[in-house]
Amino acid sequence: MSFTSYEFIAFMLLVMILYYVLPKKCQWPLLLVASYIFYAAASPYYLIFIAATTVSTYLVSLPLSSLHKTQKLYLKENKANMSKEEKKAYKASIKKKQWRWLLLCLFFNFGILGVLKYTNFAIANVNGIFNTSFAFQNIILPMGISFYTFQTMGYIIDVYRGQVEAEKNPFKLALFVSFFPQLVQGPISRFSQLAPTLFAEKKYDHKTVSFGLQRILWGYFKKVIIADRLLVAVQEIISQPNEYTGIFVVVGMVFYAAELYADFTGGIDITIGIAEVMGIKMPENFERPYFSKNIAEYWRRWHITMGTWFKDYIFYPISVCQPMLKFSTKCRKVFGDNIGKRIPVYVSTIFVWFVTGVWHGASWNFIMWGTFNGIIIMISQELEPVYAWFHSKFNVDKKLWFNVFRIVRTFFLMCSLRIFDCYRDVLTAFKMFGSIFTDWNLPELFNGSLMNLGLTMGDYVVLIVAITILFIASLLGRHELVREKLARKNIAVRYLAYVAIIVAILVFGAYGPDFDPAAFIYGQF
Repeated sequence: MSFTSYEFIAFMLLVMILYYVLPKKCQWPLLLVASYIFYAAASPYYLIFIAATTVSTYLVSLPLSSLHKTQKLYLKENKANMSKEEKKAYKASIKKKQWRWLLLCLFFNFGILGVLKYTNFAIANVNGIFNTSFAFQNIILPMGISFYTFQTMGYIIDVYRGQVEAEKNPFKLALFVSFFPQLVQGPISRFSQLAPTLFAEKKYDHKTVSFGLQRILWGYFKKVIIADRLLVAVQEIISQPNEYTGIFVVVGMVFYAAELYADFTGGIDITIGIAEVMGIKMPENFERPYFSKNIAEYWRRWHITMGTWFKDYIFYPISVCQPMLKFSTKCRKVFGDNIGKRIPVYVSTIFVWFVTGVWHGASWNFIMWGTFNGIIIMISQELEPVYAWFHSKFNVDKKLWFNVFRIVRTFFLMCSLRIFDCYRDVLTAFKMFGSIFTDWNLPELFNGSLMNLGLTMGDYVVLIVAITILFIASLLGRHELVREKLARKNIAVRYLAYVAIIVAILVFGAYGPDFDPAAFIYGQF
């Protein structure tokens, strides 16, 4: 069921009604049943994999948590009789057992993800390098497998670290893994964040339900009015690289940036809105990323839960592991403290961004996209002293024009990196980017060629108005939620705004007799 389908809207409304009609003790079991129905509707075949992840994680989490309790109790009872060396040896023995359990769970679940997502990519590269002819496999990638795998493995790592206690109820853990709004594209929640409100009994609260429904409407506004309309033009430009070069590559990148933002944030708004209606708090995933002044800030604002996942579970563990610490010591001896201490950080950074690229897709264009992000962040960090000198020398930090310049610069830098996302062939991506400088052809924008992208003048007017509304809403929401501001208005103003959004969605949504709602971009992950 696509979020934009009538079936999903009916399903969503039915779940919301039953959630408050049924006895409170039935609330979280209802969500579990609904989540599995939602997933089975996509394909019963998918249930095998999400069940395997849930069961394996549950079975491993119990001994991990039990070993923590055993260690704590043993050390407490034998505190007076043990030397420091004995305590250290005992802790090491417990840690070794826990490490084996953790590796078993990680290997099994990331193994499933790796086989399903990367088998054909591996076969293609082996065939290309060794001139072999291994046959590609007919593998169907389960919906949202990357999201629920990362979320669940984050949970098992937290149990291993002792940051959360293992959930003893297997059905509650199953709901944490499968909660239906976030299956399509996240956010990637932490158990400590989601569990308190996911399993709690809630009574109906009008403001909470109203705010949740408003956010759902805002998500649909972004998705069907902006994203699905822009998708037509983006696909037209990308599908014909020989015809659309130079200035049209820039147009395609800007259109894609707007489409991606409206699609992804629209889906997240729907997800968080559904949860909010039922009193469930989910982490925010975006914080006006296109207002960022540099690429590092951008990635702190874009897909926040993914970024924090990679930082907490990959970057930091790699940075402080024994091999990396030894490598850091050698670098300092060879290059001195100033350079030597930064090299291991940059190695970790590039590795994390390489993995980020691989996570986004099993193809070299995503790997290039991820790696270039890491390289640019690394270069920016190296140039920080130069930036600091420039800012202090010319006192431009508080100048509006300079901050606008930095925002525009970062936006176009990110658009340029996304060319590897637009054109799935790496060589084509480089060729198209090069054509910006060799085949500019600016006059083509004014000779009617924009009308050949599948959009009418009416479509462009709708897009300009809708994106302007989106921009103004982002500005107004910098310090306080727009919904909070709207709630203080009189009832006539509030309901006029609600009706206006609903009418806009119904009238200006990208519908038609041949319309097939575009799947949310991140649903493929």
